[in-house]
Amino acid sequence: MQALILAAGMGRRLGEKTSNNTKCMIEVNGVKLIDRMLGQLKEQSIDRVVIVAGYCRESLMEHVGDNYEGIPIQWVINPIYDKTNNIYSLALAKDELVKDDTLLIESDLIFDDAMFDMILADPYPNLALVAKYETWMDGTMVRIDSDNNIINFVPKKAFNYDEVDTYYKTVNIYKFSREFSERVYVPFLDAYCRVMGNNEYYEQVLRVITLLDGANLKALPIGNKRWYEIDDVQDLDIAEALFAQGTDRMRRYFARYGGYWRFPQLLDFCYLVNPYFPPKRMKDELRANFDVLLTEYPSGMQVNSLLAGKYFNIRQDFVVVGNGAAELIKSLMASINGNIGMVFPTFEEYPNRIDRSRLVTFTPSNPDLHYTADDLKDFFDDKDISTLLLINPDNPSGNFIQKDDIIGLARWCQKRGVRFVVDESFVDFTDNYATSSLLHNEILLQYPNMVVVKSISKSYGVPGLRLGVMASCDTDLIATAKKDVAIWNINSFAEFYMQIFNKYEQFYKSACGKFVEERNRFAAELEKISYLRVIPSQANYFLCEVTDGYSANELTEILLNRHNVLVKDCNNKTGLQGKNYIRVAIRTREDNNALIEALQKL
Repeated sequence: MQALILAAGMGRRLGEKTSNNTKCMIEVNGVKLIDRMLGQLKEQSIDRVVIVAGYCRESLMEHVGDNYEGIPIQWVINPIYDKTNNIYSLALAKDELVKDDTLLIESDLIFDDAMFDMILADPYPNLALVAKYETWMDGTMVRIDSDNNIINFVPKKAFNYDEVDTYYKTVNIYKFSREFSERVYVPFLDAYCRVMGNNEYYEQVLRVITLLDGANLKALPIGNKRWYEIDDVQDLDIAEALFAQGTDRMRRYFARYGGYWRFPQLLDFCYLVNPYFPPKRMKDELRANFDVLLTEYPSGMQVNSLLAGKYFNIRQDFVVVGNGAAELIKSLMASINGNIGMVFPTFEEYPNRIDRSRLVTFTPSNPDLHYTADDLKDFFDDKDISTLLLINPDNPSGNFIQKDDIIGLARWCQKRGVRFVVDESFVDFTDNYATSSLLHNEILLQYPNMVVVKSISKSYGVPGLRLGVMASCDTDLIATAKKDVAIWNINSFAEFYMQIFNKYEQFYKSACGKFVEERNRFAAELEKISYLRVIPSQANYFLCEVTDGYSANELTEILLNRHNVLVKDCNNKTGLQGKNYIRVAIRTREDNNALIEALQKL
C-alpha cells in the first residue's frame, strides 16, 4: 500500500500564513500538517509516499526530504500549480497511482489517527471516507444508499440546501485498488482532462464513474471522529481548538465565549438557554421571512421599545431594548454612582463593569450558597451602598427568593434611598414561572427605585438573536439608556421575533412547564452520581460540588476530552475559588441522559 498526497496548491485564503509556505507546512498546535500526516502513515506500515508539490515546493521538499523516518518519499512536481486545479496534480502522478493500492489524501486535512485504521481495515477495495453534512463543510458532497454505495457526487454548483439531510461530505481521503486505478480511474482521468481541461477537480472524474457504474466506489461514514479541512484562518482557529490536548483544549473552548455551533459534535452544558422554546412553527415563520429580514434595515429604538412593551405588557417608556442583556448591563453600571451591594458568587458581567473597590459583597456561608431576603437586609443594613444588585434566581447557585420577598426587599431599599436592581433572566425557569416576574406596570410604578433586567436569550431560547430588556418607571434612566445604545442596536431578525412572540405565548408557557418537569428528573439522576453533591436550583442549571475522585478542573477536562461534553468549571468565580464546584446546564432529556452516562462511566 502506498499513499499519494496532493500538496501543490497555493492556499490563498490563508493569507500571510501561506505567503512563503504551502498549506501543509502550516502548524496546528505546534505541529505541521505534513508532519502529522506522515507520522500517521508511518504507523500504518505504508510502503512509500508520493507527494505532488507545486507552490513553495523547495521548502516543503527540504523539510520532508526523500525519506521520512524510514518511509521512501517520491516527489512529483506541478510547475503550473497557479493555473491548474487538483485534477492536473493527480494526472501528473497517474503513473505512480497505478503501481500499487493507494491512499489518496489531500494535504490540508487534520484528522483522528483512527481514520486511517478504518479505511485500511475495511475489506472493500475502493472507498471514500465521508462525514454527515454539517454547516461548516464546503466542497464536494455525495449521496449514498443503504449499502453505502455512492450513488452521486454533488459538486458545489449543484448543492441544494433543501437536501442537506441527504448529503455526506467527502473527507478527501480515498482508498483505490491498483486494479481500479489502472482499469477505471486513470483512463477516465485522461479522457476528462482532454475534454474539460486541467482547471477542474479530480472528484468530477469520480462523479462520472459513479453515474456510469455506482458499484465501483463505496462510502465509509466516519461517525463522530474528528477531522477538519483547513482552507482559511477561521478553519485553522477551529482546528486548533478541536485538536488541542488536555487543559489547552478546555482553555481554547472557554476563550471563544460561545460560537459552539462550529463544533456540532460538542454537547454544550455551559451556556444557559431554554431547550423547549421556540417551537418549530415559530422558527418556520422566521424562515419564511428570512429574505426580507436579511435585506431590510431594522427599526430604531422607538419602535423596538414599543415591541418590547407589547412583549411583556408594560409601558413603552418604561423599557429599553438591548443587543442582549449584556449591552444594557454595561450602560446601567456606567450610570451608577456610589457603592454597589452584590451577592457573590455571581454573574461576572456586573462586577466586571465597575471598579472593584466600589463593591460591598455578601457571600453566603452555608455549603448550598442559600440566602433569603432577610439575610440581605441584615447584612446590608449598616453598609454604605447606593445600589443593591440581585440576580434572582442567582447564577451560579440557582438560589431563588420568592416574589413577595423580593417586593419586600424593594420596599426596604426604597426606604433607605437605595436603588434596587433585579436581574430576573432565569425567573421563568422557577416552579412558579407564570407569576414570578416583576415586569408589571403596577409593580414598576410602586417602586420607582427598582430596575429590572431580563435576558430574552436564556429563558426564550434565542441567544443568537441577542435580545434583552431593562425596565423601570424611572423614565429618565430609561431614556438615558436609550440614548446610550446605538440607534440600530438590534437586527431585523430580533425585531421580527419580538413582533410575532405574542402569537406563541401558550407555547412558551407549555415549554416552561416541560422544563420544570425535566429539571426535577435530571436532578434525581445527577444525585445518583456518587462524587457529586447537587445544590437545589430554581434556574436552568445546577451547581454541583465535586466531592471525591477529581478536582472540578479535572472533571471538566475529562468530560471534554473523553466525551465531548462542556461544563463550567467554577473555580475562577469570585467566592468559589478552590471549592471544587462545576455548573451544569439543563438541556433536553436526550442530552441530559448523555451527560449522566458520561458521568457514570467515571
